Amino acid sequence: MQRWIIALACAVLLATGASAAAGGMTLEQIAQTRVVTQAQVSPDGEQVAYVLAVPRTLGVDPDGPARNELHVVDGAGRSRAFITGAVDVGAPRWSPDGRGIAYLAKREGDDTRRLYTIPLHGGESTLAARLRVDISAFDLSPDGRQVALLAAQRESDARKALREKGFTQKVYEEDWRPVELWIADVGGGEPRRVEFEGSVQSVRWSPSGDRLALVVTPRQLTDDTMVEARVRIVSTSGRVLGRVDNPGKLGEIAWSPDGAHLAIISAADENDPREGRLTVVGRDGGAQRDLLPGLEGHVWNVAWRDPATLVFLSQEGVHSRLAEITVDGSGQRTLLAAGGPVHMGLSVSASGAIALVGSAPEHPSEAFLLPPGANAARRLTDSNPWLKDVRLARQEIVRYTARDGLELEGLLVHPLERRGTNRVPLILVAHGGPEAHYSNAWLTSYAQPAQVAAAQGFASFFPNYRSSTGRGLAFSKLGQGRPGMEEFDDLVDGVDHLIETGLVDRDRVGITGGSYGGYASAWGATYYSERFAASVMFVGISDQASLVTTGDIPREQHLVHMRSWPWDNPEMYRQTSPITHAQKSRTPTLILHGEADPRVPVMQSYMLYRYLQLAGQAPVRLVLYPGEGHGNTRGASRYDYSLRLMQWMRHYLTGRGGEPPAYEIDYMLPAAPVPVR
Repeated sequence: MQRWIIALACAVLLATGASAAAGGMTLEQIAQTRVVTQAQVSPDGEQVAYVLAVPRTLGVDPDGPARNELHVVDGAGRSRAFITGAVDVGAPRWSPDGRGIAYLAKREGDDTRRLYTIPLHGGESTLAARLRVDISAFDLSPDGRQVALLAAQRESDARKALREKGFTQKVYEEDWRPVELWIADVGGGEPRRVEFEGSVQSVRWSPSGDRLALVVTPRQLTDDTMVEARVRIVSTSGRVLGRVDNPGKLGEIAWSPDGAHLAIISAADENDPREGRLTVVGRDGGAQRDLLPGLEGHVWNVAWRDPATLVFLSQEGVHSRLAEITVDGSGQRTLLAAGGPVHMGLSVSASGAIALVGSAPEHPSEAFLLPPGANAARRLTDSNPWLKDVRLARQEIVRYTARDGLELEGLLVHPLERRGTNRVPLILVAHGGPEAHYSNAWLTSYAQPAQVAAAQGFASFFPNYRSSTGRGLAFSKLGQGRPGMEEFDDLVDGVDHLIETGLVDRDRVGITGGSYGGYASAWGATYYSERFAASVMFVGISDQASLVTTGDIPREQHLVHMRSWPWDNPEMYRQTSPITHAQKSRTPTLILHGEADPRVPVMQSYMLYRYLQLAGQAPVRLVLYPGEGHGNTRGASRYDYSLRLMQWMRHYLTGRGGEPPAYEIDYMLPAAPVPVR
């Protein structure tokens, strides 16, 4: 660890007056945490290629998002760095013969993102394919000689010339450019554009090489990609061979090894909040068959073991389950039972070995390997070896009953140290979506620094309120048409449960979250103000009617959240908007937002800020992040957010309260790089 990071951690704690438990986690450590984001097993099952996200070093590196490196690890855990440094590697895929890895990157000297290959046993990367625009996705043909490429339509020379002369106007929702499909010979030749109507979101080459499965949307608009994506089967010339009229949202697709079937993770209907049904169709498309009807969970990943057997990862409650099932829906068998690390990625080799990406309460996401016939996955990587010297607080699954009798669960991170039976302050963290959920995995990040809060004497609670995923279709629809109402009652009921256990101090409870969790935080600061002593709202909703008419997913909101339009049910829209209840607020509220957010436009935060400021009943502060969207990506923005979140919670839950803390943050960053010691 660099000397200045240690000094910075101590200085920040002294400057803020925080009393952290010795050896607990710090915000600076969060800012330097590495995570494995993708893992792909080699055809022989002996190697796993993985992408490692490496954050920039604050105050040393140029600011920006984490860099994505390519590494390869064998079954014994011996890892080799392949492409590292100032790089952004994407979508690694093994060549069919297993001798090399294809990946996307914009290397030094490139003007666009291109496809490269790198040999497994030594040698430099070579250019495999390029277009005059950035390649966004690709799929290799079964013999590895051709590649299907996806890229946004190139801007015309005339339009580019005008833009360079200052004509940079945008015509909202009309000047979009479709994502096009190209086919190229690997390593040479001019790519050929495949004529096809619509915008292509993903492509999968069939094992026979004579057809492609495409996910296509009418337009390249976010709303279309969420609710209008459909599967089409086409020849390599673009002729439509079959179609799947899947309803609503769409997840992964995967060909069976013999090309006879296509697996599709799909929504059950157009009002299903989240894709999660495991279905199959024939090689020419047609009607979907649900292999797991009634599943009280959500399938997020699928692959094939052999022509008759699918392997899938299902998120069930706060756990994940790895299982297999035959193509006719029989013979379901669990391979990794619920419990243990929570896995979120899946890759299956021809030999039957399975690569996974998983995390646990003890560590962030790492690469795992399940060898053929094994009953436990082996962790292959240790991306943050310094964690072994960090004291981590206990994480517990909590189950409680809502006021209407609904059984709920969540995760509780205890304080690292607690004096006897003294009650402790609590930070409630509401997830977004609401079609998402918390798992019994690593929960600490820049926007929810649970282990840092634990080191400073806080408990953190992560409830899976009604409308969350992981509990099946019916549960995920419980809040439709009544956003925030019973959903956010569930949050308060969870707090009451923790109060009843004797752990939490009722008068020292804060709430935070982003997106729909930001909506919950605004609700806690207004409608439920008497229950929360502090609120930190991030990219959150404050006015439902203006959100549905200014955000980029109005149809998605209508279909799976609101189930009506503002003009159909104005009173519902009014009552479920935090600004309606702003006069009730006595909760000090910190509002943070990316200025370039298209999902929840920044006006939502401006509105809540002004309503609360004019009400004048409690402190309110608005912090904006230029260039950031629906969540912060740059290292400095993330670190600033973490500091402000914890500063606000300490000030109002364990500090003197009253007037807000100073708005300026002293980051105490070094002026120049410091040697590693």
